[in-house]
Parts: sequence; structure tokens; C-alpha cells
Amino acid sequence: MILDERNKMARRAAEEIADGMVVNLGIGIPSLVPNHLPSSMNVMFQAENGILGMGASPLSGKEDENLCNAGGYPVTIVPGASYFDSTTAFGMIRRGRVDVSILGSLQVSRQGDLANWIIPGKKIPGMGGAMELASKAKKLVVLMKHTDKAGKSKIVKECTLPLTSKGCVDLIITDLAVFQVVNKELFLIEHYSSTTVELIREKTDCNFLIGNNLKTIAY
Repeated sequence: MILDERNKMARRAAEEIADGMVVNLGIGIPSLVPNHLPSSMNVMFQAENGILGMGASPLSGKEDENLCNAGGYPVTIVPGASYFDSTTAFGMIRRGRVDVSILGSLQVSRQGDLANWIIPGKKIPGMGGAMELASKAKKLVVLMKHTDKAGKSKIVKECTLPLTSKGCVDLIITDLAVFQVVNKELFLIEHYSSTTVELIREKTDCNFLIGNNLKTIAY
């Protein structure tokens, strides 16, 4: 099956999830990740509005008006799911009970700083749970386009947008490559077969190191 860019990123992010994990997904591209997990895998997806054990999107006409994710979109639940108030949901996050959080972003610095909640001057509903998830999830994966609509790199030396959290990002997956942040250093560890290291350097607004075992993603 030929995947579009969004699903390529989502598929690669799914490889960071293991059986038995508790996972929180941001809106946008991260919401595609469950589509790329084996049906046999037991994963509990958590939402800040108070669900543990979200399932697939419901069929048209089968939506439950009382059951939605943190973005307000209808969801289903899997066996063993539970409901609770948002205070408990954030308590889970702040106590480090989320194994992996997968979020979108506006900018990520080479040191792993995250800016994903606002562009000054634009109206938004609020930060949501991004600050807690960025600070407290055991592993933070960012899914985003490599450049913005103007063609400017979203991986930068220093974030110019308001920060969500400092030094929190572990892995960056874009439509060009996969980067790992280790001890505030940025390493290129994988790239898609359709790209080259030279192109990635051209499109990235900061220096990065090449990982010892640079891999090519075939899909």
C-alpha cells in the first residue's frame, strides 16, 4: 500500500509503541498512529478529558455524543476501558503514568525544546495538556512537517515561538527524516528513501550530527 506523507510519519511513530503501553496522542497527524498498530497489540490510549482505552473512530451514525477525545472528536472504547474526570487524567500524566506521548509541533529546537501551542497574534482555545505531557511523559515523540507553509524549517537552533517545555523532546519524525535528541544534541538517525542527507541539511535550520547507524526508511 502506498502511504501519503502523514501516514508515513504515523507509521514510523507507531514503531515507538510496545504492547501494554499507555499512550497519549495529540490531534492532527498523531491521531493516525493507531491505524498502523497490529490488531493484536494491547495498547491503552489515554485522553486528558478522562478516557483510558480509546478505540477506533465510530462508524457514521454510531457516534455516542457523550464519548469523545480531548479534541472533541467521537471515539469508541476497547474492553477494559475506564472513564474519570480530567483531574484524574492530569494526575496520571503528572505522575509519569503515560509511557509515550505523540504530539504535533510548530517548532523544535536542536536541544529538544518544544513550541507547539501558539503563534502570537492568532486565537486558539488554549494550551490543553501539552505542557504536562511534554514535561512528564516517559517518552515524547513529535510528528510534524519538516517545514512550514512558507518553506521555513520547523527544526531550529532556538525556538522563536513561545515554549511549551524545555528539553523535553526525545524523537522528531518529519516527512523527510527521523531525529533523536540525546544530551541536547540532535542526531539524524533515519531518512526516507525519497530524501538525501544533503536535502535534509538544506531544509534544516540548525546543525545536526549523523547517527552511527543511519538507516533508510523504505515505505
